[in-house]
Amino acid sequence: MSQYNPIIHHRRSIRLKGYDYSQAGAYFITICCQDRICRFGNVFNGEMNLNPLGQTAYDEWGKLRDRFPNIELDVFQIMPNHIHGIIVLNPVGAGVNPAPNTQNDPNNRATARVAPTVGDIVGAYKSLVANGCLEIYKLKNEMMGKLWQRNYWERIIRDEQSYQTISRYIMNNPANWSADKFYL
Repeated sequence: MSQYNPIIHHRRSIRLKGYDYSQAGAYFITICCQDRICRFGNVFNGEMNLNPLGQTAYDEWGKLRDRFPNIELDVFQIMPNHIHGIIVLNPVGAGVNPAPNTQNDPNNRATARVAPTVGDIVGAYKSLVANGCLEIYKLKNEMMGKLWQRNYWERIIRDEQSYQTISRYIMNNPANWSADKFYL
């Protein structure tokens, strides 16, 4: 292993510099499996067929609202080796239910931050899915390896037209799988 060299071993952030990712708005998220390995199922006749790992990814997405009460989960699609989704962050205090009392519930690990960032939400999701998938691998006495790529992509959705275009892309992704940039 080579010594750390900041000239070679630096990571440039792909986030918008100076942008507050905890502010209200809609965000288009893409998370890829490590090495783009197809782990979540397959596309057949333009439809995504989830395997148990894909079902875990699907179930954990639906549970995010319980962990982060100020979010809405919009269009979402699991693909064989990545997921796409739209997360809407609502203004904290604008008709949003208060954070649950986590002191009496050891199973609820909601973040202590009043306004979670997109990174907080994606990080929680990736962790929960990885843990759920690891349990499936353990039951089969198999090694999972690293499930997710280190980072994720996000795009701030700034207007209705952009939202419509992105939503259509997500919903039609299985039908267009063979032309997808993540297709292997």
